[in-house]
Amino acid sequence: MPPTPFPLRRRSLLIGAAASLVLPGLTVQAQSGRTLRLIVPFPPGGSTDILARAVGARLGPALGQTVLVDNKAGAGGSLGAAEAARAEPDGNTLLMGHIGTLAVNPALYPKLAYDPVKSFDPVGMVARVPNILVVNAASPIKTLAQFIAQAKAQPGRMTYSSGGNGSAAHIAFEYLKLRGNFFVLHIPYRGTAPSITDLLGGQVDATFTGAPVVLPHVRQGKLRALAVSSPQRLASLPDVPTVAESGYPGFDADQWYGFVAPAGTPAPVLARLNAEVNKALQTPEVAQQLAAEGAIPTPGTPKAFGELIVRELPRWAEVVRAGKVKPD
Repeated sequence: MPPTPFPLRRRSLLIGAAASLVLPGLTVQAQSGRTLRLIVPFPPGGSTDILARAVGARLGPALGQTVLVDNKAGAGGSLGAAEAARAEPDGNTLLMGHIGTLAVNPALYPKLAYDPVKSFDPVGMVARVPNILVVNAASPIKTLAQFIAQAKAQPGRMTYSSGGNGSAAHIAFEYLKLRGNFFVLHIPYRGTAPSITDLLGGQVDATFTGAPVVLPHVRQGKLRALAVSSPQRLASLPDVPTVAESGYPGFDADQWYGFVAPAGTPAPVLARLNAEVNKALQTPEVAQQLAAEGAIPTPGTPKAFGELIVRELPRWAEVVRAGKVKPD
């Protein structure tokens, strides 16, 4: 698929936009005559794509470059990440990485064509998206403790859904199972939407997925939130406890997103990119777009983002091994 120019903000327009549209205000070329290519290793319309576009819309004018989004989907984000790793380290190519491509995939794919630490230089974190553990509103289960107690009392009889083997929801729930020492059968679907549809219909007992997908159903009273994956409670769900305060200290299974550049990108270029990403995250427009995705802006330094990636790798490798997780 050819690079898609950076366009429109609303989700409905993002999904249906023609690949040839260019956002007004992003047509000024850099002095080098190069464009800034943002590789998104997933299809258009998902959270990774929308977050990359939201920040990229501000990077273009700030850097004096045309910003193009190149959606390179496949193998859980590995194909796009590998292409970013092979790019010239000149600051004109960035990868919108996330917990899957940079922390989980090395354990899922034994012949990965990139190394999340050696192949990239971190630019900066963009956002966190908390996961919410939910059950059908008709379920008698009201708390995480009750959920785990029932799972232990009826091992193998309870089920949970995810958007597919190796998906963020799959990994998050397997981490919860590991910490809680209980077993619930995994039912993978081809996408998050059908996994939520069957939860609403009572075909599965729970899911543990990103806030944007389940929040509307929680607000409508169709799903009940038992716990959130983040270290702090969500402002949108102040009465729902975290997993950590529900008996599992230190639990943190948020999805996270951030930009990386090909290894060897000059330090001054990385510093400039980091500064502009952080500025973009502090604008009201980007904050509003991220909030619509259930995302929490997380500006920081390249060093801090690099340390997060290194810290996350062994944790999720353990979860993949313990849960015997295999990609689709």
